[in-house]
Amino acid sequence: MHRHTLLTLPSIILALLCSLTAAAQDEAPARPILSAYTLSAGTATLKDTYLTPLTYRGWHASLGYSRMQASLLAPERWTALLDARLWTERTLNPPRTASMWSAGLKVEWGMARRWALPCGLTLAAGPSLGIDAGAVYNARNGNNPVSARGAVTANLTGFASYSLKIKRLPVTLIYRPSLPAIGAFFSPEYGELYYEIYLGNRKGLVHPAWWGTRFAMDNTLTADLNLGTTSLRIGYEGRILSTRTNHIVTREISHCLTIGVSGLWLPLSGRKAHSKTITPWK
Repeated sequence: MHRHTLLTLPSIILALLCSLTAAAQDEAPARPILSAYTLSAGTATLKDTYLTPLTYRGWHASLGYSRMQASLLAPERWTALLDARLWTERTLNPPRTASMWSAGLKVEWGMARRWALPCGLTLAAGPSLGIDAGAVYNARNGNNPVSARGAVTANLTGFASYSLKIKRLPVTLIYRPSLPAIGAFFSPEYGELYYEIYLGNRKGLVHPAWWGTRFAMDNTLTADLNLGTTSLRIGYEGRILSTRTNHIVTREISHCLTIGVSGLWLPLSGRKAHSKTITPWK
């Protein structure tokens, strides 16, 4: 009898754990993901005195992915934010006799605390971490035609959202800013060749990033037109980047129109949830 009890005890404990897990899943709120894929195109202004003292102007294009989801620990108050962009630019000098290309990748992840206002507007703010890397190419600078970019920053981010109807069409307006506050970024000395860095001259390549040495801001304003299971996303995307160190000045400004698709998806882990659904922007 004693041996039989010992044999059944693990089965009882396993059954109890399974029942507790199922109960937790039933009580957990559903946390759908608002994700979007976008294509942006517009104008670009680029200046990099490491390569040339002239300001170049041309076009900017980017592919973007973003997502919003109520956080796991405090879904009714916090939203997890992710934004990733792959972009390229082609610009010309004032006489339009030389071109300068640039390309890069920007990824940012953060958490934002939500506040629902009585007028139906939701505001959110919080911290985020960002990685920004890329390069600029100017064939006319024969000795060193490439200027590399790289930064790791802690940012201030958030969003403002408002839902309305245009006749019978549901529309969600979302504004998302991002403002890097502190961090570090890469910059060589003025006139220093990358070949010298390759040979071992790596002193003074990393610099503190703050608003006095590296100011950047991203602004995205979109409208999601709910067409059923998915939405048409249209809007504006703007970026400002300005750095000053080692007697090198850079300026990047872009203004773009954005179009894409967005949708609200329920993750596999939340399909058994039977309680309320928490949308990440409310």
